[in-house]
Amino acid sequence: MTCATSCNDWLDLKPNNEQITDDYWKSKEDVQSVVMSGYYYMRQCVPNFIKWGELRGGVFYSSDSGESKLQDFNMTPSHNLCKYADVYKVINAANSVLKYAPGVCSIDDTYAESMMMSHLCEAYFMRAYCYLILVKNYGSVPLILEPYVDDTESFDIAKSTEAQIIEQIKADVMTALNTDAAKGTYEVEWETKGRATKWALYALMADACLWSEDYETCKEYCNKILNATDSFRPVFITAGTQWYDMFCFGNSNESIFELNWNYNTAQETNNFASLWSQDASSKFRFSSSAIRKMQEEVSTAVANGATVEGRVGRMLLASCIPAGGNAAYAVASTFYMWKYAGTEIQDPEGGKRVHQDANFIIYRVSEIMMMLAQAETMTGNIQEAVKQVNRIRNRAGIGNFQGIDEDDAGAIANIDEQTMLEEILDQKAMEFIGEAKRWYDVLWFGRIANNKYRDSFVRLVLDGNQTTNLSWVTSVLADKNSWYMPIPQVDIDHNVLLEQNPYYSSNK
Repeated sequence: MTCATSCNDWLDLKPNNEQITDDYWKSKEDVQSVVMSGYYYMRQCVPNFIKWGELRGGVFYSSDSGESKLQDFNMTPSHNLCKYADVYKVINAANSVLKYAPGVCSIDDTYAESMMMSHLCEAYFMRAYCYLILVKNYGSVPLILEPYVDDTESFDIAKSTEAQIIEQIKADVMTALNTDAAKGTYEVEWETKGRATKWALYALMADACLWSEDYETCKEYCNKILNATDSFRPVFITAGTQWYDMFCFGNSNESIFELNWNYNTAQETNNFASLWSQDASSKFRFSSSAIRKMQEEVSTAVANGATVEGRVGRMLLASCIPAGGNAAYAVASTFYMWKYAGTEIQDPEGGKRVHQDANFIIYRVSEIMMMLAQAETMTGNIQEAVKQVNRIRNRAGIGNFQGIDEDDAGAIANIDEQTMLEEILDQKAMEFIGEAKRWYDVLWFGRIANNKYRDSFVRLVLDGNQTTNLSWVTSVLADKNSWYMPIPQVDIDHNVLLEQNPYYSSNK
């Protein structure tokens, strides 16, 4: 059973300040409204999600003097970009649903238990996903599992460790899955991609396990998606000519979970396309190292015969456009993001969206394939990693990794762990460009196996940094606490139990 809500109902909801009070929870519509508000707040978080996930990763840099402090690892606790209040709004909405929905079920005869359990699954996903984002950016934060109902609630709460938060994330996912109430599809088509499903829960569990170096469990949940046989399961789009379908108009077969905007039905817009413009005023710009990689990919795709309406490979098919039109594709020095701006691919110099209402993809199948490749590499199965990487590369028109087939045992035996991991990270950088993934991939690489690849991690950061002195960044990154953002000063000031990230405490 699903609620008969329109796309406009979901996208245009404005949160009600009374939704978390005891007097509010009387009907299934009250619960539904708070679930919707969770998605509303998630959409409000996306601009920061993009900045947090990209600006330290070396593919983009910002021309904004304030935002450059993030990419230069020179943030201060008072900077707006390190505030996480919007993320905690999502968590509070989820906590409210988890606490009050069961009570509503007991007083509203029209609120079926199956619907209530489905709402709980969505709340568990939202809470767990937001805590994973917080862990990746702050290391440790307050773990709040109860809703704030009114001003009598104490706001003084200490940080939990990363391990404690990861444990809670996994527990939330497992609790949701164990109810067997997480939907595989919804009756309304767009909701299958725009609301949390069992597929989204699988992806989140794989993500959390990869981050915490629980590789066997990561593989298990990746394979729940990749080996699924359900009729309406998410599937990898194999044809490079269809790659752009994920972004225009969104909610594609490959998508697992994405946040939806729709101007035509809800007058909802975002400013994603405005972050990247086609002239010198662009706020986000590609780094020299990213341009070099894109040029190499385009040249390889051209040599392999890839060409689609004047564009080649994933770089010119969807992500970027060269200055001077398609005649200069192989040596382009200026690229433009199309994921959030284009509406069709026939005209490489036209076809912009009428409105800025592109969706933001949280998880898609190709990322699950790359997660699996990372986990397989870390457990010694280079062959499976090569298989997954080759699928991504061949869709992009650039051929097998080092020309190696997945069945070539002799050649695969010569690939060491670091070489394989760096190839995976390179492919992820190009495949998910602008999707707020890059910094977390680079940071994961620096963290794993007791910082085994720390020096290589630093080199990756330095290679893409164009806005500050490299010796400064090198010295900063020697302190692992600098890899995370500061706790917002406003929260430190109002929470007597909250301690600052040690790096920023010693550098006030």
